[in-house]
Amino acid sequence: MADFNKAIATILKHEGGYVNDPDDPGGETNMGITKRDFPHLDIINLTVEQAKEIYKEKYWDTINGDDITNQTVATQIFDFGVNAGVKRSSRKAQEILDVGVDGIIGYQTITVLNSYNPEVFVYKFKLKRVEYYTQLARRLSLRKFLYAWIKRTIET
Repeated sequence: MADFNKAIATILKHEGGYVNDPDDPGGETNMGITKRDFPHLDIINLTVEQAKEIYKEKYWDTINGDDITNQTVATQIFDFGVNAGVKRSSRKAQEILDVGVDGIIGYQTITVLNSYNPEVFVYKFKLKRVEYYTQLARRLSLRKFLYAWIKRTIET
């Protein structure tokens, strides 16, 4: 089974520290945790432990990461969920698996996902991520993020 502690290391590496880029729709961000999504948090003083708790509860557990057998597959779905939303990441995975696309990774999705060739899944999933980011980059204000998004996808 996939391990949250291995996956979170990738997330924290990708997300980095505190940023407040006016072109970032998430606004004020620290370790990938946004003020927009967590308005009650003191983002600038967010600790690594707090970030890990949020990632475990709101992202990893939502995709049932512990039930995914392949670490790379779980980390890809988790990473895209962090960057683009859990429902979007889940829907993209379900499109590849040809299961009902509802944005919720439940028993049926996990069963099919765990029987799918992981290398093929990761290849297709990365293509879906790049396609999504390319669409986003049509907005001029987001274009500057495209290289980093694609690099993140390739490195995950």
